[in-house]
Amino acid sequence: MDFRILPPDGILEASASLPLSKSINARAIVMAHIAGSSEEPVACDDTRTLASILGAAKLEGTVDVGPAGTAMRFLTALAAASPGCVCTITGSDRMCRRPIAPLVDALRGLGADIKYEGTEGYPPLHIEGRRLSGGTIDIDASVSSQFISALMMVTPLMEAPLEIELKGNTGSLPYIKMTAEMMRRRGVNVDVEPLRIHVDNTPYRAPHADDAEPDWSAAAFWYEIAALSAGWVTLTGMRENSIQGDSAQAALFEKLGVTTEFTDDGAELSATPELFNSLDADMSGMPDAVPALAVTACMVGVPFRFSGVGALHHKECDRLEALVNELAKLGFPLEIEAYGTVLSWDGRRLPVRELPVFDTYKDHRMAMALAPTAIFVPGIVVRDADVVGKSYPDFWKHLQEAGFTLLDPSEPIPEPSE
Repeated sequence: MDFRILPPDGILEASASLPLSKSINARAIVMAHIAGSSEEPVACDDTRTLASILGAAKLEGTVDVGPAGTAMRFLTALAAASPGCVCTITGSDRMCRRPIAPLVDALRGLGADIKYEGTEGYPPLHIEGRRLSGGTIDIDASVSSQFISALMMVTPLMEAPLEIELKGNTGSLPYIKMTAEMMRRRGVNVDVEPLRIHVDNTPYRAPHADDAEPDWSAAAFWYEIAALSAGWVTLTGMRENSIQGDSAQAALFEKLGVTTEFTDDGAELSATPELFNSLDADMSGMPDAVPALAVTACMVGVPFRFSGVGALHHKECDRLEALVNELAKLGFPLEIEAYGTVLSWDGRRLPVRELPVFDTYKDHRMAMALAPTAIFVPGIVVRDADVVGKSYPDFWKHLQEAGFTLLDPSEPIPEPSE
C-alpha cells in the first residue's frame, strides 16, 4: 500500500488518541505470563505477536516472531528460564540479522542451554529451558536495553537474586528504569545504579492496574506535525509524569518550536516561531524519537547533532542509513559520524528536481516520520505505508481526521481550490 499525501487546507487543529504504549504493554504481558495470568495486548502487531505466542500452553516447537524484536528478546530469556521448554525461536529475514549475542552470552552465564541454528550471534535460536542460577553476570549494554530488561523480568524464575554488571555505554537507560518500576509495582525489589542492577528473585504479585499509558514514542510524529504545520494538536490522555523515557522529547521539540501544556484532557501542543539556532542532543535515552526529530529539524531549518544513536543501525532497518537516503530526496545532506554513533546536519540544502517517493524499509517509524513532510512538499509518496501496523495501526486514519488527504500515487494531484 502506497500513499500520495496532501496537507490540510488552512491552519491545522487536530486531536488524536494515541495507542497505548507497546513498551509498557510488552513488559506487562511477560510479567503476567510469569505470574500465571494474562494481559491483553494493545492494538499493534508487536504486542499481538507476543501475546499470541504466550497464549499457547507453553513455548515449544518453532516460534516465529516475524519482525517483532521485542518478542525475540523477551521470549529468548523467558524460554531459557522456563524448565521443560524446548523451542526454536526465529523471525523475519531482518530479525535474523539483528544481533542477540550479548543476551545469549548472559543467559549462558546463568546456565541456559541455547544454541545458534544459523550464523553465530544471530537468530534462529534453539533453546532448552531450565531453572537458571541467578548470581552475578555482566553484559554489553550498548546494543539494546531490551537485553537487560529481558534478564530482569525473568529473575523471579531464578534460584537466586540477580546482579547485572553493565559494560560499555548503557543505551536507552529510561527503558531499563521503566522495567524496574513495573517490577516494583508487582512486588519485586529492583535497584538500578549507573553500572549495576540488582533484582530480587521474589515472585510477581497480581498485575498492576495503573500501567496503561498512551505511547510517547507515537507522540513524536504529532509533535512533528505541529512544528511543520504551525498548528495545534491535542494528544488525549498523555501524562506529564510518565514512566516512559520518550516523554523527555517534549523539551527537545520545544527547541524546534513546539510548546507542551498538560491539561486534564492530555497534552496540548502548539507551534511558536521561537526556534533554537541549532540542536545538540544525546539521544541514547530515546532513540525512537530520532527519525521524527531529524525530519522536523531539517524541515524547519535547525542544524542538529544527535549523539548516542548507534543502536539505530540495528532496528527494523538501519535507521541512520535510511534517514540519510530519504532526506537526501528532499535535499538535506545528513552525515553519520563518530564510527556510526552520531547523526548530523549542518544546515545546507541542495536542489531537488523531482517530487520525493520515500522508501520505508519495512520500518514503521520511517513511514510515520516522513509522512508529515507533505505539509511543506505536497504530493510526496510514502511506499509500503501499512508498516505502521507494527506500533500505530490507526496512524493514517488519524492523519485523515486531521485534514490530510491520502491518494493512490497513480491519481493526479488535484488543482488547489481558489
